[in-house]
Amino acid sequence: TQGQPVSLTTACASGATSVQLGTEAIRRGDTDAALCIGTDGEICEEMVVRFNLLSALSTQNDDPQGASKPFSKGRDGFVMAEGSATLVLESYEAARARGAKILGVVRSAGERADTFHRTRSKPDGSAIIDCITRAMADAGMTPGDIDYINAHGTSTPENDKMEYLALSAALGDELANTPISSNKSMIGHTLSAAGAIEAAISLLTIQAGVMPPTINCNEQDPNILMDVVPNESRVQSVNTVMSNSFGFGGQNVCLIFSAEPA
Repeated sequence: TQGQPVSLTTACASGATSVQLGTEAIRRGDTDAALCIGTDGEICEEMVVRFNLLSALSTQNDDPQGASKPFSKGRDGFVMAEGSATLVLESYEAARARGAKILGVVRSAGERADTFHRTRSKPDGSAIIDCITRAMADAGMTPGDIDYINAHGTSTPENDKMEYLALSAALGDELANTPISSNKSMIGHTLSAAGAIEAAISLLTIQAGVMPPTINCNEQDPNILMDVVPNESRVQSVNTVMSNSFGFGGQNVCLIFSAEPA
């Protein structure tokens, strides 16, 4: 192994934190490239029991394919999944010099912990709000610059509510004009891997110009007033994506990606 290997856990924000740390190392000049990996494979009886005791898992076992329904009125918890994603981060100059295919640019990473509770977010959402506003400030962007949001969107009543609260505060009136969806509706919650997987999906969204849907969103929560992309993908040009990851223990990361400059 060359360079500075770092193993970390920030709960369900771990994959996004790896991208954050890789970005910061390149910005500091510590390295020209970083391999950022998020992975998780912990589906077993013990972990199912632990999450169930927290009332975090969906109990809609009669319809497992429809149980993960972020931002929906009838959501009652997440569906555990396993997965992994690896992203190669490079300085723009190094990537251009070797003729790499550039899928997008990491514009910023905002991070904030709230030290409130082992599993719950601080009720006023201040840490999540600060995380998002820091990311936009770091990117030199305003709310109107965000074309699409890849939500943390776990399908738990608490998390989806808190994400809406934070986005409403951070983006203001622009939130109503910003499409949002959660791929956890389709693949479940991959826990520590989720942030890296969603970073990859964010980059592919920019490349394809197709916003992935939030499936099972047949009746949106009337208290969550966002432009949730429901059930079918939406074809639309996307230049800039915000990707949110919020982990247990109040560990919050917001990443912003943009298309390669013309």
